[in-house]
Amino acid sequence: MTEAPAQPRRLLVRDLAQLATPAPASGPMRGAHAGDVTILEGAYVLCEAGRVVEVGSMRKLGPLEGGDVEELDGSGRCAIPGLVDCHTHACFVGDRVEEFALRARGATYEELHAAGGGILSTVEATRAAGEEALVDAVTRHRDAMRRHGTTTFEAKSGYGLDRETELASLRAIRAARGVPTWLGAHAIPPEFDDGDAYLDFALAEVLPDAARLAAAADVFLERNAFDATQARRYLSACRETGLALRLHGDQFTEAGTIPLAIELGARSVDHLEATGDAGVDALAASDVTAVLLPASALFLGRPMPRARDLLDRGAIVALATDFNPGSAYCESLPLVASLAATQLRMGLEEILCALTVNPARVLGCADRKGRLAPGYDADLVLLGEPDWRYLAYHLAGDVVDAVLLGGEPLALG
Repeated sequence: MTEAPAQPRRLLVRDLAQLATPAPASGPMRGAHAGDVTILEGAYVLCEAGRVVEVGSMRKLGPLEGGDVEELDGSGRCAIPGLVDCHTHACFVGDRVEEFALRARGATYEELHAAGGGILSTVEATRAAGEEALVDAVTRHRDAMRRHGTTTFEAKSGYGLDRETELASLRAIRAARGVPTWLGAHAIPPEFDDGDAYLDFALAEVLPDAARLAAAADVFLERNAFDATQARRYLSACRETGLALRLHGDQFTEAGTIPLAIELGARSVDHLEATGDAGVDALAASDVTAVLLPASALFLGRPMPRARDLLDRGAIVALATDFNPGSAYCESLPLVASLAATQLRMGLEEILCALTVNPARVLGCADRKGRLAPGYDADLVLLGEPDWRYLAYHLAGDVVDAVLLGGEPLALG
C-alpha cells in the first residue's frame, strides 16, 4: 500500500494588530516611490510550503479549505517582512576591542591600519582558526542577526586573503545559509609587496574556485587598499566568471568608485560617507544601489552618508549593518533603522523599504524576499508592539518578538 504524500505545512498568522510591507512595484523602490508601504490593520498572513499564499484583513478571512491549518496568534503584534542585511563581514574570529579602546582615546581607523592593526589583525586570527571554527563563528553571528529580525544576510570573505582561508570562509557562509561574497580585494596581505602582486595571485589562484562558491565579488577601493585601476582589473575578471559586482567606496575619500561601479554595472556601492554632489547625482541617474552603513559611520566618528540627498534625487537606497569586528560591531538592523531616522533623516516608510526589498535587489532575490505578498518566501518578523514604526522608534529596544523563516518559527534564545 502506497502512503499518501505528506501535505505541505500551512500556517495562519492571525489577528495581527498591523501588517506593513513595501507596496507592489516592478522595480526598486526609489524616487517618489521610495517609501511606498502598504499598511493593513487587523491582518493575517497565510503561509504554505514556505511561501506566502494570502495576505489580507481578518474581517475578510473566510473558511480555509484544503487541509489542516496551524495557527499563530498575532494579537497585539505587527508583522513586517524579514529584514535583509546586504552588507556584513560576519566570517571572522577574534575581536579588536583593544583597537576600540585606543580609538576611544583618539587614534584614527587609518592610523591603526597603518600600524599593522585593523583588517590585517583580523586576517591573522582568521587564518589561524580553521574551517570548523569559521563555520561556528558565522553560525553564531547569523543567530545574533536573526534575534534582531534578519532573515536573509550577506557575508563577505576578506579576512583570509590566502587561498585556503578565503575558500573556507565562503564555504562557511554557505553552510550558515548566508549569501557569500568574495571580498578578495579587501586589503594587501603582509606577504605581498603591493596590490598588483597580490591581485596576480588572487585572480590566478583563488578566483576560479571562489567563483563556484560566491554569488558576488567586492573590492575595497580606498587609499591604503586598492585604487581604481586595480579595482577595475579585479572586478572585470570577476565579472567574466559570472559574479555580480559590489564595491566598498567613498568611505574616507572619493577615488573613482562611483564612475567605476556605473561603468561595470555593479549592483551596489557601499559606505558613501565621503560622496560629493557629483557622486550623488551619478548614483541617482543609475541603477547602482547606494548601500548606507550608518552604524559604521557612528562607530568611527565619520560623517553620515547623504541619504536625504540620494533619496530626493532618485537614487536606490538600501541600509545594512556592516557588521564586522573593527568598525561596526553591530548585528542589529533595528538599531540601523533608528540611526537612519535620527541621523540620516529618512522617513520610516523609506527605511522599511531600504531594509527589505531594496537590499534583496542587491542580493539578487527581490522576486522572493523583502515583501509580504503571495509568492514570496514566508519570512516574517513579528514586532511585540501594535505599531510597526517601533522598529525604528524604540532605540536599541527588544522589539523583535518572533521570527519566521520559510513559515517556520525560529528559536531565538
